[in-house]
Amino acid sequence: MLRLIHPLHLILAALTYFLGASIANYLGNPFNANSFWLGLAAILLAQLSMSLLSEVFRLDAEPLLEDETRTARQTLRNNALYISTASLAVIAFIAYLLFANNHLPLSSFSPALASGASVFLLLSLLLILGYSLPVFRNRGFGEFLLATQLAYVFPSIAFILQSGETHNFLTLTIPLTFLAFTYFIVMGFPSFASDRKYNRVTFLTRLGWERVVPLHHLFVLLAYVLFAASPAFGISLSLIWRVFLTIPFALFQILQLRNISLGAPTNWTLLSVTALATFGLTTYMLTLTFWLR
Repeated sequence: MLRLIHPLHLILAALTYFLGASIANYLGNPFNANSFWLGLAAILLAQLSMSLLSEVFRLDAEPLLEDETRTARQTLRNNALYISTASLAVIAFIAYLLFANNHLPLSSFSPALASGASVFLLLSLLLILGYSLPVFRNRGFGEFLLATQLAYVFPSIAFILQSGETHNFLTLTIPLTFLAFTYFIVMGFPSFASDRKYNRVTFLTRLGWERVVPLHHLFVLLAYVLFAASPAFGISLSLIWRVFLTIPFALFQILQLRNISLGAPTNWTLLSVTALATFGLTTYMLTLTFWLR
């Protein structure tokens, strides 16, 4: 069960959530502890549900555990379903608490006010369903849905719960989403053989590594181009310059994947750590910047 939960995804969710709160802090919004902790609990439970529900709806041909028995599989699947259902129920209760304390106004459900936290909570739910249900996930975009949840939705929820509105500084989540997407693309390479064996449709298996490798390089470079274009959105480069300190990790990530595509010896651990560092350190640098300024 611990493996199915993906603890690392929970850590990344907390990190991106802290980023959204740090941006609100930098812009002078008073820190609201109740909203912060309730929102953190909600996004962690949302990420937990996203991980477990995808296992609940996994096809029977795909094993959940090595050498599993039918009874063990059914027990694990039932437990995952119970935990996911309970998590979603708690999220609904948290949403009610936020609404009761005027941090989740009903007006935010209006299309004219689509910046409200409730809209992002609804978007998070749709992403959970899209990532979990085979009819959507088997389109090959599960990695993008997961990246959007972690790098765009969660920091936006944190920011809005503190400020009550969106801000152009949240455009920083767009290049972060690209870096998160490239991380999950990289994580698909070690399991490529088993994914094809069990007919799992991922971004990599759907397009093939010949197409995915150049797309990976493009997304990594595009992320830093968007960071460099931040002044167009009113964000000074002197404020976010620390994100460019992770460029060596990004280039090393591109170099490793290029060498692997050319048939060089494979070090999946090093590649995975590099991709994680590119996304994680970039998020950390931004968070640290906004908390300290």
